[in-house]
Amino acid sequence: MAWHDRVKTALDESRTLILGAQILLGFQYQATFQDRFDTLPRHARVMAAMALGLMLLTIGLLIAPSAYHRIAERGRSTGRIHILIGRLAAAALLPFAAAFGLDMAIATEHMLGGDIWAGGAAGAGLTALALAGWYGAGMIMKQHTGAAERHKARAQQDRRAVAPLHARVEQMLTEARVILPGAQALLGFQLAMVLTAAFEKLPALSRLAHGGALFCVAMAVILLITPAALHRIVWAGEDSERFLRVGGGLTTLALLPLALGLAGDSYVVAARIANARSAGVAAAAATAVVLPGLWFLWPMAARRSRSISAQRRRQSRRRFGS
Repeated sequence: MAWHDRVKTALDESRTLILGAQILLGFQYQATFQDRFDTLPRHARVMAAMALGLMLLTIGLLIAPSAYHRIAERGRSTGRIHILIGRLAAAALLPFAAAFGLDMAIATEHMLGGDIWAGGAAGAGLTALALAGWYGAGMIMKQHTGAAERHKARAQQDRRAVAPLHARVEQMLTEARVILPGAQALLGFQLAMVLTAAFEKLPALSRLAHGGALFCVAMAVILLITPAALHRIVWAGEDSERFLRVGGGLTTLALLPLALGLAGDSYVVAARIANARSAGVAAAAATAVVLPGLWFLWPMAARRSRSISAQRRRQSRRRFGS
């Protein structure tokens, strides 16, 4: 398999994971505005807040490879990005499984009339089952198979391949498709939220924060869809280096309003769960630090570090040559 095809396959796997993650993220946001949410006991509300944080982390980890590929690797197909996509996807499954279990515990406890032990057992059982399927099965299988493939991947982690233009365009569009579901899920929640009775009872600051978050996520969705529209309208569906640069830039830029939108509605939801503005501020601040850190600061730091290292190597070669 060509190297760019391996990167594309890894991105497709992340896309599969995020399609599942968006369902739980949408539930976390929507649940707090359901009529029966206020009747939940305090521990269930705390669990809902924890699940929201875990799902935001999951989404952040699943989207991070796309940002890293665009910023740090400049869209090139490298062994490093291939391995990184797999590692971040594997890391994202842990908070995903934990949030899955917390949501199941809340739902089961409520269905059984407040039986906390049954809810806890259902949540723990589902988390254990998810971890067994996502990690345990792989750990067992790797003892007997896949050693050659893993060794080959590690040996080629510093490899760089010049992918054909069509492959690079396809990777860029796939990265947009990885990010878009999370933005769509949040946008759907935001639009439906304003029609609930609970929204009318929110403090003015929460309604204002939601309005700002709604605008940010709508902007992210527009930016993510724009490359496909430009590809058809401007370039008639043909690949070009100019389209690759424009599309990649728009896809990366969309992450900024998406992060702000997630942070804004994290404030709204956390403040409602805890009935305290300070909880909302803490949730929004954490989201505004973690997501841009994963999507922008880390890739930019990696890119700068490599540029400095490359410059030092060139200087060393010149000194050695002289």
